[in-house]
Amino acid sequence: MADLFDTPETETQGNAPRPLADRLRPKTLGEVIGQEQVLGPDAPLGIMLASGSLSSLILWGPPGVGKTTIARLLARETDLHFEQISAIFTGVPELRKVFEAAKLRRKTGRGTLLFVDEIHRFNKAQQDGFLPHMEDGTILLVGATTENPSFELNAAVLSRAQVLVLNRLSPADLERLMQRAEKELNRMLPLDGAARAALLDMADGDGRALLNLIEQVAAWKIDGKLGTDALTTRLMKRAAKYDKSGDEHYNLISALHKSVRGSDPDAALYWFARMLEGGEDPRYLARRLVRMAVEDIALADPQAQTICLHAWETYERIGSPEGELALAQAVIYLALAPKSNAGYAAYKAARAAARQTGSEPPPKHILNAPTRLMKEQGYGSGYQYDHSAEDAFSGQNYFPDGMKRGIYYLPVDRGFERDLKKRVDYFAGLRAKRNKADN
Repeated sequence: MADLFDTPETETQGNAPRPLADRLRPKTLGEVIGQEQVLGPDAPLGIMLASGSLSSLILWGPPGVGKTTIARLLARETDLHFEQISAIFTGVPELRKVFEAAKLRRKTGRGTLLFVDEIHRFNKAQQDGFLPHMEDGTILLVGATTENPSFELNAAVLSRAQVLVLNRLSPADLERLMQRAEKELNRMLPLDGAARAALLDMADGDGRALLNLIEQVAAWKIDGKLGTDALTTRLMKRAAKYDKSGDEHYNLISALHKSVRGSDPDAALYWFARMLEGGEDPRYLARRLVRMAVEDIALADPQAQTICLHAWETYERIGSPEGELALAQAVIYLALAPKSNAGYAAYKAARAAARQTGSEPPPKHILNAPTRLMKEQGYGSGYQYDHSAEDAFSGQNYFPDGMKRGIYYLPVDRGFERDLKKRVDYFAGLRAKRNKADN
């Protein structure tokens, strides 16, 4: 995927019409709008350039925030040859040619900054192919990715490159970009204040998208200024950035889950709506709501899981858009329900104990003895039938012989688990009393 102001310089020659984004491409790093957290004097790139020691980089950020521009300008600042490839269109033969050209260039005394767009689309073997050329100085690698490098890039590549996070452009950044565009166009856009703000909102933090929108508005032959309604009639709002298999998917479901866990129904509804607006399958959301009920609410409110399952069933029966309302109501219920992960923690603790003592047999007194041989071996001997005991509780040991009794379930003092805690404490007291009497 191309990035902000990234039209190759060879295409800017001659009298051919030039897109606004190309005309406004920054010529120095100081002209780049936004990204002060990496470009400032005390930021990573500022320090690298000041010290004259630029390392390989991975630029991680959404589309339209300047990844390609920054890479191009870094090459200019360090007098490196700028070579750009895209992982989408480049295979092994093309990579070999790039590396061979870089080796020849290095023999003449000039280094190469190899910019790899969408680097996460290279497979493991292709990514490994960069390593020897990075290590011997043939190339200085600058990769651009919209996906989380921790998940998409090899550890070996990450160990040899510094990851810099680029942010979506803020409203103030977009306003500066709009003013720069108006200066280039030599006229103000025919928009009133509210419509101007609406245009910035349509760009959704994407500088390239904003310049494309500005170019459309600037081409309109109109008198006066348009308001928000007229603008939105003429321009379709950009679809929200949402990749159902990428980072945005996992970021938003994490935000929804943590908002529910944090008992914030308004934030939970917002992220729920963001995922729906991005085209998420409501069935996926229904499945995740059930998980939230089991993991974060559990026995503090046993009804929560039932409500989620009923909401899921309602969606399956009546479909969209009415079915989403049932899921939204489940979101509200989960957010306001008492929270407990005691069951989840108990399950994990029991699994850990089972892995450590996986070969320990049950005590013989709780094993059935359907054959004479098994009876002779002591199976079932000494078993106490709880219904025959006082309070229907024998207090016998049910853990393997010789294994210290585990305590995994620690109910919280909230919701229904408050009652369960009383029961746990009651049986623990009875067990201690019976065991003391037996001894």
